[in-house]
Amino acid sequence: MQTQKAEVVVVTGASAGVGRAIVQAFARRGAHIGLLARGHEGLEGAKKDVERLGGKALVLPTDVANADQVEAAASKVEDTFGPIDVWINVAMASVFSPAKEMKPEEYKRVTEVTYLGQVYGTLAALHRMLPRDRGRIIQVGSALAYRGIPLQSAYCGAKHAIQGFTESVRAELIHDKSNVKITMVQLPAVNTPQFSWVKSRLPRKAQPVPPIYQPEVIADAVTWVTDHYRRQLFIGLSTVIVIQGNKLAPGYGDRYLGKTGFNSQQTSQREDPDRPNNLWAPVDEDRDHGAHGSFDNQARDRSLQLWADTHRGLLALVGAALASLVGVALFGKNR
Repeated sequence: MQTQKAEVVVVTGASAGVGRAIVQAFARRGAHIGLLARGHEGLEGAKKDVERLGGKALVLPTDVANADQVEAAASKVEDTFGPIDVWINVAMASVFSPAKEMKPEEYKRVTEVTYLGQVYGTLAALHRMLPRDRGRIIQVGSALAYRGIPLQSAYCGAKHAIQGFTESVRAELIHDKSNVKITMVQLPAVNTPQFSWVKSRLPRKAQPVPPIYQPEVIADAVTWVTDHYRRQLFIGLSTVIVIQGNKLAPGYGDRYLGKTGFNSQQTSQREDPDRPNNLWAPVDEDRDHGAHGSFDNQARDRSLQLWADTHRGLLALVGAALASLVGVALFGKNR
């Protein structure tokens, strides 16, 4: 009896937050996972998660802003586990700061990690998947890929860039009639540890803009879209409202965010201006931060919008059945 081959998956930003939750979700499927990130303890923690949940893991300390390191990591994964089936680009960096206070080198670093890190990961995946004519590439994006908000100009710019890059690559794959597929998932606010380590010039501690979702909601969406191709998947009703609303009334969005976007991204607690940040190097190297941030009491563990979007066939059947019942009832009444 032939045993089904385990999926080979690569996750960048695998040590914490959304990346860590995605790693755990694929481990439950028995996947063999290449773990790419900078933080040593986080990577080791992710490896333990994978092995505990039934998968296999390969720890690959990698700065995704370095194309050579990404390429070397991809080669190591294939040397160890075989052909890569799924490549998921998650790694990010950001700075909470008004643009007028940003430094050029900070824009450069955020762009190199958040945007070029996904470019380098995509190229490493394409170099291996295209000759085999199979594979899935998933870009972890954001509602901010469509709608920029104050205090995150570097991050929003990078996410917009990923959106444009992904659309270009997708069109090329279609032109070439390739069976390699690329998807971008657009995220809402998520409860991750990043808010305690992202570089910040804000007077108060940074927070995700409510409504906030748990990282497992994102992980479940990513595993789903791996099996059910979509060019794009919105996660959370707030993401749908932001993206579609920005198409209809971008000027209103500018004014609304100008009035509310500063306070909504800060808690009531004062920030320590001297706390360490992870823009240039990992922080708390002796600590495994895990998937969750400090907003568990505010975060949602499910999205009805996402459920509806991923069960269109079932909803269509229910709708057709209800329409039939209504039709029968009306016919009988009018006889």
